[in-house]
Amino acid sequence: MATTYTEAAKVFKAFCDENRLQILALLRSGEKCACKLLDDLHITQPTLSHHMKLLCDAGVVQGRKEGKWVHYSIDPVGAERAVELLRQQVSLDASGNTAGRTLRE
Repeated sequence: MATTYTEAAKVFKAFCDENRLQILALLRSGEKCACKLLDDLHITQPTLSHHMKLLCDAGVVQGRKEGKWVHYSIDPVGAERAVELLRQQVSLDASGNTAGRTLRE
C-alpha cells in the first residue's frame, strides 16, 4: 500500500510548483522543444531539466530526443492516471466517508 501512496505523491508533487504548471500550460498546445520551453520560461537549462525529470518521473510528460534537444509533450495515459488519482482522493465512498480509502492500482 505504501508504494501506491508513494506513486500518487509523486504525481501530485509534479503539480506543486509554479514553473511545472507553466510548463504544462505550454505543452497543452502540443509538443515543445526544450529550447522553446527555456525561451518562454526564462529559466536555466539545469532548472528546466529538474522540472522535466519530476514531470516525466510522474508519468505526466514524455520526452523524445532529437539531436541535442529533447521534445516534450503531455503523456495522455499519464495525464488520465493523474486525473483518476485526484478523483479518488476527493470522492466520497458509499458510506460518505473519505477516511480509510485506498488508492487503486
